[in-house]
Amino acid sequence: MKNAEQVTFGGSGLDRAAHLRGNAESLAEAMRNPTAQCMLVWRGKILVAGDGLDQLAVLPMTHPLVSDGPGGVAEIPVFLGMTAEDAPFFAVDISAWTAEGLDLTGLGEFVDKSEQQHPDLPEGYVFAELRRIMTRLSARDAELAATAKAVIGWHETHRFCARCGATSEISQGGWQRSCPSCSGQHFPRTDPVVIMLITHGDSVLMGRSPGWPEGMFSLLAGFVEPGETLEAAVRREVMEEAGVPVGDVSYLSSQPWPFPASLMFGCAGEALSRDIVIDPVEIEEAMWVSKSEMMQAFAGDHPNLLPARKGAIAHFLLENWLADTLD
Repeated sequence: MKNAEQVTFGGSGLDRAAHLRGNAESLAEAMRNPTAQCMLVWRGKILVAGDGLDQLAVLPMTHPLVSDGPGGVAEIPVFLGMTAEDAPFFAVDISAWTAEGLDLTGLGEFVDKSEQQHPDLPEGYVFAELRRIMTRLSARDAELAATAKAVIGWHETHRFCARCGATSEISQGGWQRSCPSCSGQHFPRTDPVVIMLITHGDSVLMGRSPGWPEGMFSLLAGFVEPGETLEAAVRREVMEEAGVPVGDVSYLSSQPWPFPASLMFGCAGEALSRDIVIDPVEIEEAMWVSKSEMMQAFAGDHPNLLPARKGAIAHFLLENWLADTLD
């Protein structure tokens, strides 16, 4: 797929400078660099700014919230890489901030429209849910945000050694946890997920999960199991969820999806039947949608069908399917 890396969170070409992660002296020097910048993460939300909340709000490493902030799950700044200007870039978690008196009702909801302003930050610098603002960010800002959210989220759920249970320590600039007890080494995990553009003629198979907003449908998706190829996972998941057998399968595009830590593999598959038998445990509903109906949905004119969330790979694949630009 020629435009595969145009998907949200992909294609910015960030220099992650991984060779610096294991050199404590180089990392310390990078943090002292006067051009170094840092983004903040708070309870999974990203600090953004701009009239449309369309850019990362970055701080110098000397800012009190960076150098002596309330702290979070990552005890040290996570080194994300070097920007185009060769400036070191870091991320710091300040989840210990309580945000007392602010609106916290949206935290953890499917759609979180709440924003939180820290009193020590300039007016207009707010924490916002990444899914809500991801399509407004530049490709570089989006990759930085996705990387920071995923790595910091991993630290939150992997504080203890998986081998012996002892408390592990952050190392390698935030890209590793080391166990002082058994010397075990642990690295950020990424869960492979297949998401499938399953077609039959000029129709595509769509489904919805319980709890989604009324009318919202998306492509079927599921985790890849150990010992399984992407092709096998596509066929298994579609059969499990919708009872539809799938023949040929091909790869289209991928997308990092830090909600919390997935890599989405977009695949195309040819259905061998239009008969649908859903598994109600897996999905709430599934249906075939024609190209003309999907065009209506994308235009906002369909009476009861909402397209997949803009910025998600499902939306990206459907958009290219409609434009006949999958190849």
